[in-house]
Amino acid sequence: MEHSLPMQYPCSPARDRACLCHPALVLRLCLLLLSLAWLAAGCAGQSASSAAAAPTRTIENKGSDTLVNLALAWAEAYMEQHPDARISVTGGGSGTGIAAMINGTVDIANASRAMKPEEIAAAEANGISPVEFVVARDAIAVVVHPSNPVDGLTLQQISDIYTGRIANWREVGGEDRPIVLLSRESNSGTYVYFLENVIRLGDAKSPLLFSPDTLLMPSSEGISAEVRQNPNAIGYDGLGYVTPDQKVLAVARDAGSPYVLPSVETVNDGSYPISRPLYMYTAGEPGGEIKAYLDWILSDGQALVPKLGFVPLR
Repeated sequence: MEHSLPMQYPCSPARDRACLCHPALVLRLCLLLLSLAWLAAGCAGQSASSAAAAPTRTIENKGSDTLVNLALAWAEAYMEQHPDARISVTGGGSGTGIAAMINGTVDIANASRAMKPEEIAAAEANGISPVEFVVARDAIAVVVHPSNPVDGLTLQQISDIYTGRIANWREVGGEDRPIVLLSRESNSGTYVYFLENVIRLGDAKSPLLFSPDTLLMPSSEGISAEVRQNPNAIGYDGLGYVTPDQKVLAVARDAGSPYVLPSVETVNDGSYPISRPLYMYTAGEPGGEIKAYLDWILSDGQALVPKLGFVPLR
């Protein structure tokens, strides 16, 4: 006797509630797929929005401790006016900034001296042609403790003091006290400028050096702190770093010249003998946001220069 088997339907709601062809499950799957599609679209939109809102590349600016406060003021003002800009400013000395520019690790090197021939040669060996920008001017002030009765020195006297030829304040009209010499460290552009233009009096062939008794300070603040507490000390620093609790000496080119105090006016009229340009260097002609930033420094940014104790270009 033959037995007939019931016909097997591929999708029978009555027999198999898990069948993928069940109308209710098909509807649920469709709704789930739509939800996933909407979620994916939302995530993609957020990713695109986040990418669009991403900040521009940070401009790395490093070098001269003389320039660091002015560079920070420039960066803050520029970023306030240009919310999309990002600028990082660090010190470390002119030599440090120039070396970083040569090695390609910074966009702008700050320097309180011009690049040396050997630095330019090292840059060119790396395929870099440095471009120089004069961004401000500075006076180097010679400072002593407020109790020191000496009011002025000639360039020759300052040279003799820092080479050790003059070792007692009595020799330049002061009290019978030993002179304590303070200087920036050798990677400082201010150190290099002072050596070449004050100690050596601008003579490129001069062998004169700082006295070995000179105390090398790691920062401008270090010189200021030591001068404030040591009545025998003499130091030098950028005019923008001189505080009211230090005494600034007038400087004469020679014994027959007037003694002049450093100021914006005496730098501009050329009467103060220890003044210099301040620089920024880039690895080749700058473009994009770096060019825009430097253009601003050389124009609107000059308004900040005298507020920091430096001399604007115009």
